[in-house]
Amino acid sequence: MHSSFYQQLVEIDGALFEGFLVLFFALLLARLAPLPREMQPLIWFSHLAKQLAAKVNRPGRAPSQQATAGFLAMLLLVFPFWAIITFLLELAAFPWFFEFLVLYLCLSDAGFSQVADEIAKALKREDNASAKKLLQPWVVRDTDNLSEVGLTKATIEKLATAPIYGTASTIFFFAIAGAPMVLAVRMIKQLELSWPPIQPKYQHFCSSVHLISTALLAIPAWLWSLSIAIQGGPKALVLLFRTSKNHPALRGYVMSVSLVANILRIELGGPQKFSGQRIDVAKIVYGPQPRHEIIAPAVKLTSRACAIWFSFITLLPIIWAGLRWLQTL
Repeated sequence: MHSSFYQQLVEIDGALFEGFLVLFFALLLARLAPLPREMQPLIWFSHLAKQLAAKVNRPGRAPSQQATAGFLAMLLLVFPFWAIITFLLELAAFPWFFEFLVLYLCLSDAGFSQVADEIAKALKREDNASAKKLLQPWVVRDTDNLSEVGLTKATIEKLATAPIYGTASTIFFFAIAGAPMVLAVRMIKQLELSWPPIQPKYQHFCSSVHLISTALLAIPAWLWSLSIAIQGGPKALVLLFRTSKNHPALRGYVMSVSLVANILRIELGGPQKFSGQRIDVAKIVYGPQPRHEIIAPAVKLTSRACAIWFSFITLLPIIWAGLRWLQTL
């Protein structure tokens, strides 16, 4: 009976358990030992995207021409790199190692909670300059003129939204189609971060990228919001079924930000600046403006939500092995 059980685990479910282990250790390492920001390949990819946009994006042209240029730029940037990496995954002698590497690199924002703690400490010392320096590499908005309240809001909003295209997206798409799908979705999202559609000069240029990214991440965004909402009780769960109104470029992320604001009883949102240009964004008001002390509870809230996903990855193979055991009885 025991030999039959172990034989089924190895021969029938070996690839399944290998996938769970790859995902488990990628999530664990990304959380505990993230790559420095300047060494992350996705950041290099982002620099390349910005350089290309500077050459082909012409805000003075017709919206349709800008949208076409953006779509072609997306294909030029995403397809060659994605095809080469996918081809290498297929040819590799140890594909599990390269899958682990792809997942780890796609989880590049998982270490922001550590940065958020440092930002809170800097704000506590009233060292706004250090807080701005810590936050700037992680957000696309201007941070130079942010007050303590603005820095706190931006930090909490990043904590609330980054796992959508990080932890939630990686687990969801790896389960559906493996590492190549995770990579494709993450590259498209990185383009959206490089060409923020909320910024007027990218409004039309990034329209295709924004549409594709929003559609792909719709389910992971809702599931991530669910993992936050269950910590806030029935009142928070009700928000999952309400349509929040905000800037069109932020619709995919309003729900998670709204839930965090609701649970922490604070105000989030508000106007933002991009390259010195002010963009009106609706405020999400469930309480007073946040101070630096609220960053720690926000880190705990989002970390518990990540732990829910992590527990799912841990428990599912155990449950599956238990079912296999019952089959052999």
